[in-house]
Amino acid sequence: MKDLLNVQDYLFAVQDVGDWEGDEEHVAETLNDLIHIAWDRLPDEAECEFIDETINGIWEHLRGDMAVIEADFEELVDWVIHYVDSSLDEKM
Repeated sequence: MKDLLNVQDYLFAVQDVGDWEGDEEHVAETLNDLIHIAWDRLPDEAECEFIDETINGIWEHLRGDMAVIEADFEELVDWVIHYVDSSLDEKM
């Protein structure tokens, strides 16, 4: 079902992330990179609603969390991989 959606619909513009004390562009870029990583991990046959919940959940978990700025990118990647894999495990 993934072919019915487009990853571009989930990406953030700088103005979408809110106030990050001048780091809005960095936050938007980081979130978009994480969304692409999550997208690639989701199976093609995943239901649209599940994909939507999973991708939107990344922002729900990271919104306002300084880890988006302070953490090493690889740590964020590890977190996203774990988050997606856990979501898939719960669904299956």
